Amino acid sequence: MAAASSPPVGPCSPPVVAIALALISKEVYSSLFLGCLAGALLLANFEPWQMVVNFVGAGEGVGMINAIDISILIFLVMLGIMVDLMNKAGGSAAFGRWATKAVKTRCGAQLMTMLLGVLIFIDDYFNCLTVGAVMRPVTESHKISRAKLAYIIDATAAPVCMLAPVSSWAAAVASYVPDGFPGSRISMFLSQIPWNYYCILTLIMVITISVLNIDYGPMLTHEYNAQVKDDLFTTPERPFEGADDYEEGEKHSSVLDLLLPVIVLIALCIIGLVWTGGMFDPESENYQNFVMAFSDASAGPGLCLGSIVALVFTFIYYWLRGLIGFTKSMESIPNGFIQMISPILILCFAWTLCGLCRDNGLQVGEFVGASWKAPAALPSSCPPLSSSWPASSASPPVPPGVPSASWSPWSAPCLTGMISPPCCPSVWPPPAPAACAATTCPPSPTPPSWLPPVPTASI
Repeated sequence: MAAASSPPVGPCSPPVVAIALALISKEVYSSLFLGCLAGALLLANFEPWQMVVNFVGAGEGVGMINAIDISILIFLVMLGIMVDLMNKAGGSAAFGRWATKAVKTRCGAQLMTMLLGVLIFIDDYFNCLTVGAVMRPVTESHKISRAKLAYIIDATAAPVCMLAPVSSWAAAVASYVPDGFPGSRISMFLSQIPWNYYCILTLIMVITISVLNIDYGPMLTHEYNAQVKDDLFTTPERPFEGADDYEEGEKHSSVLDLLLPVIVLIALCIIGLVWTGGMFDPESENYQNFVMAFSDASAGPGLCLGSIVALVFTFIYYWLRGLIGFTKSMESIPNGFIQMISPILILCFAWTLCGLCRDNGLQVGEFVGASWKAPAALPSSCPPLSSSWPASSASPPVPPGVPSASWSPWSAPCLTGMISPPCCPSVWPPPAPAACAATTCPPSPTPPSWLPPVPTASI
């Protein structure tokens, strides 16, 4: 029995290396990179040149070239441009003016941050960037530390996207369900929502901490310094210090100038998703069937289409409103791309690690299936990386031979994404939008190794 419960080695070494280095160094780029190198080296039987070939993706059907989803990267860049454009046009300033007048207490400022994060449920990256840009000055006026703001932002973004049936997460997770599985993919996603305890409890935790003003550990130090010493940062690293005044557009903006682009983005992304699922194709089985079309949607292309059209709409809307000139609006294109360099790097490394560990590579799923007969042990093998998308990408697939009655087809991706600390030290998204130093954000508890699989009795 003891041998059956021990963690596997060999093919599982690459994600273990990435996790261990991330925990030790508090630095995600080098950790993922070295994890990828470890996987490529194992796959190459320790031949140096073949290791390089495997890592780059020049052969074997694995590696970075084969793993990258360019449509998701384009989607991220579109989101970055939209966020910078909304800031330059004054949409964030308008919402900030309204929030400053409407929010009178520290508790209200924290709950407003969470509420805005709940409303922007379409994607966790867009959620973090938008909420951070809008709420940073509002929370500063109530002396809320940057570490606390970072925690609230990221502890809301990923769980909300994981619980929302219409989101980039829902579309991506539904795509993990194999063809031929009985029932629709979206119905299965809806069935697992009540069992997604980590997401639900994380949101309850944010509300509890905000309402009862409970802080402990390193967070208590940050909040004490913010309230008593008027120091929002505590650490020597002080990103965005003195740069928290909103940019104003060329004329007075309104709250609608922030909300309308966001609403249009969400609507168009949903349309893009169901379009890829065949809702508007008369020859498709999903023609005019929203539920089936969404369940069969391709997340990357659908989100990419929706975000591009939404960005064009936002440019035209701001020009017609006179909020921003053509020249200044074009500055948002490189600025938005710069904001997204960090998540793009993380995703590229995570996808590479994923490709090296899955079917065409080290076949971690089959290894885990042979090593662990009890499916309850599987979630603990999922790497608790610092961002939900990379964590899901790097998780091993459900091994063959595990009965569907005892294991949800996506319990590993769901659990893996949510195992990620809401404000993990060293990683985007929290530090960038919340202006929190990379090594200061206190991590949340990681689920124990005995965490059971997601029940599927209701499916």
